[in-house]
Amino acid sequence: MQITQLNRECLLHLFSFLDKNSRKSLAKTCHKLLEVFQDPLLWSLLNFHSPAELKKDNFLLGPALKYLSICWYSERVKVCNIEDWMKNNFQKDFCNRHENTVSDFLLEVCNRCPNLLSLTLSGCGHVTDDCISLLLKNCPNLRTLKLENCVRITDQTLDAVTLYGGSLQTLHVDFCRNITQTGLERVREKCPWIMLRAERSANMIPDNKPEKKLVFEKASRTLVRL
Repeated sequence: MQITQLNRECLLHLFSFLDKNSRKSLAKTCHKLLEVFQDPLLWSLLNFHSPAELKKDNFLLGPALKYLSICWYSERVKVCNIEDWMKNNFQKDFCNRHENTVSDFLLEVCNRCPNLLSLTLSGCGHVTDDCISLLLKNCPNLRTLKLENCVRITDQTLDAVTLYGGSLQTLHVDFCRNITQTGLERVREKCPWIMLRAERSANMIPDNKPEKKLVFEKASRTLVRL
């Protein structure tokens, strides 16, 4: 028996064991397998290991998507975590190549995947509060939101959780240095049903813009003179 003689249910089951690249390669062999590749039922779960993978045409976004993770653990993540005003030209050039990649992808998710149940982002240093807020609005069934080492995430995201996270059951904001204890307490007060975790977030040193640092230094020098 040839693989194309199997019924659609069996083919979907076989495809489910393949990674995205293998699915795409197999789909190029004939129209029947291409139709299986394009079946939304195949794409309820998507895992990505770098921003570059988001640009590949080897997956399908649609209402069937329930679980999404983008976890980047490369050493290059450290460059994205440097405050923008402290980056040298080489670091800025590196970040410019993919600065909007994850955010643009998440906007597509907002528009095309309203049934999303779980989102995990790790090492996505350029994702902003506005992006997460929009996703919470457009994906009202979201139950799990896990953010790790996402340095641009602030209390604005926590405020969005209290406004739009009615279905949220689990919220992690680990190693997000611009999250504050005040914001966390606000979530605990307004959404007591959410299982909240913030490992090393509120205890880390938040980013301060240069002008704020300058004001602080001037105030410190004044106190020393007094």
